Amino acid sequence: MEQCILIIEDNPDITRVVSYELEQAGYKVLSAADGVSGLTQAREHNPDLVILDLGLPDFDGAEIARRLRKTSSVPIIILTAMDAIDRKVNLLEAGADDYLTKPFHPEELVARVRVQLRHQQHGEVIAIGSLEIHPQKRYCQYNNQEVRLSPKEFDLLTFLARQPGRVYSREEIEREVWNGELPQNSNVVDVHMANMRAKLRDLEGYGLIRTVRGIGYALKTP
Repeated sequence: MEQCILIIEDNPDITRVVSYELEQAGYKVLSAADGVSGLTQAREHNPDLVILDLGLPDFDGAEIARRLRKTSSVPIIILTAMDAIDRKVNLLEAGADDYLTKPFHPEELVARVRVQLRHQQHGEVIAIGSLEIHPQKRYCQYNNQEVRLSPKEFDLLTFLARQPGRVYSREEIEREVWNGELPQNSNVVDVHMANMRAKLRDLEGYGLIRTVRGIGYALKTP
């Protein structure tokens, strides 16, 4: 299957050159010129890897990396004009898997893409008791039985599972999982939570999702 690379970069010349090299290497390429459209493309197309420019016109690249990492284990390679050690450390802590300092040779970037995709083939697994979530494969099981979740239910459960036990407010969930796009006083979060509970309950997964009255939701730790 053709692997998909998303480039989030506001410089059209860099996007054009990198896209050409990646397409020549056999990858499908998507591109976005700012952070918001990049997050939208990532949510809609679920790319296999993201190449992310640090200096975007709307958001700092590190913030985009943090938002991507909330719900996805997709490899992230950051392009940066900065070469300071402390900045590189901050990028890795934000969720980047690798970085490349500008100017760079496109062939080196393609080589780093190949390395990250090889690493990703092993796949991340989030395991909490009898619950297993495979973010890259977008597969979830409980007691060795598949939990058939909608795409947004899967994003929501993965978000909760990355910090089990932590209570998230509805506002946090709306902002991170729906990118703040829900109308005011929407009950969409509650509906999705109820649907997930029912699907887990069908597999004897009782009480996995906690409701903390007046605050929000949490995934129960074993």
